[in-house]
Amino acid sequence: MPTWVPGAAGSAFDVDNLPYGAFSRSGEDRRAVGVRIGDYVLDLAPALADEVFASGSLNPFLARGRAAWDETRRRVQALLTQEESRGTAETHLVPLAEVRMHMPFEVADYVDFYCSLEHASNLGRMFRPDEEPLKPNWRHLPVGYHGRAGTVVASGTSVVRPSGQRAPGPVFGPSAKLDIEVELGFVVGVPTALGERAGSFADHVFGVTLVNDWSARDIQAWEYVPLGPFLGKSFATSVSPWITPLAALEHVRVPGRAQEPEPMDYLRRAENWGLDLAMEVRLNGEVVSRPPYRGMYWTPDQMLAHMTVNGASLRTGDLFASGTVSGAESGERGSFIEMTWNGTEPIKLANGETRTFLEDGDTVTISATAGGLALGEVTGTVKPAR
Repeated sequence: MPTWVPGAAGSAFDVDNLPYGAFSRSGEDRRAVGVRIGDYVLDLAPALADEVFASGSLNPFLARGRAAWDETRRRVQALLTQEESRGTAETHLVPLAEVRMHMPFEVADYVDFYCSLEHASNLGRMFRPDEEPLKPNWRHLPVGYHGRAGTVVASGTSVVRPSGQRAPGPVFGPSAKLDIEVELGFVVGVPTALGERAGSFADHVFGVTLVNDWSARDIQAWEYVPLGPFLGKSFATSVSPWITPLAALEHVRVPGRAQEPEPMDYLRRAENWGLDLAMEVRLNGEVVSRPPYRGMYWTPDQMLAHMTVNGASLRTGDLFASGTVSGAESGERGSFIEMTWNGTEPIKLANGETRTFLEDGDTVTISATAGGLALGEVTGTVKPAR
């Protein structure tokens, strides 16, 4: 669609995108919800005369459901494309350079999955070289764990190097194997009652966000048997300040990857919810990997079905993530443990430095594109252990 907003037409954030976020103007305490259009934020509460966007959190809007999400999108697109609406809407455009972005929604629960065949196989080969790379259950269900909602933070928040018990020994101290995980997150709007299963994926999930599930591999390796991830994961998970609605991703929906054996009935796909996203990882500004999301083995509709098949309820603001996105090639791995094969093959950077895992002061930025559209970046800088 054409738009009258300066510089927005044909950009990665034109009217076909319109991600939602929470912002405040420089020097003001008031937080509000807006959509990004080009290099501006449209302040939705005054633009649409709707106080649901004045709360500074997306949760009240998320709870309204699919019909309201779609109607709001149509209204916003009309404001930004019709010349007769320009006089009203233009007064509520705020340059991005004049805003501070915040956590876009209040996270109710956080679940992280393990849906990349390549990532799971790489870690299996690394840590169980004398066994099959995949555990027997992996091709039958999307494996996941319940994370810590209270440590999900907005992009730009510094990440303090965690301390904990590490093998061998064990010894206590700061993690020496601080890592990232490139992931795609899914934000739930419409809840379910305890004891019932979720319905259609698009009836519950509002949109997507980029996720960096920071991981302390040495802490994780010592603690994860027998109950799985805990302190090695719970210290920080970063998300983009922008939530891209599913409606903006119609053009990149693809069939999910072929699955063998065929999943159980409740996991069989009814629609195409594979997503053809090109992701990128930058370390201190230098591209070190380009993971392809399209090749993920388990799709988000299957994640949602499995997460609720036992009657576990959904809440508005729930976040569930894909797990590390990794491809088949060495330049497509979504974690440093894979990029460096657990530290045995250091990455060589353009400035002559090498990395196995993250050092204090390192900044990691994850970005993604969906066709010609961009998802909001997620970034974080490592601070020394306290």
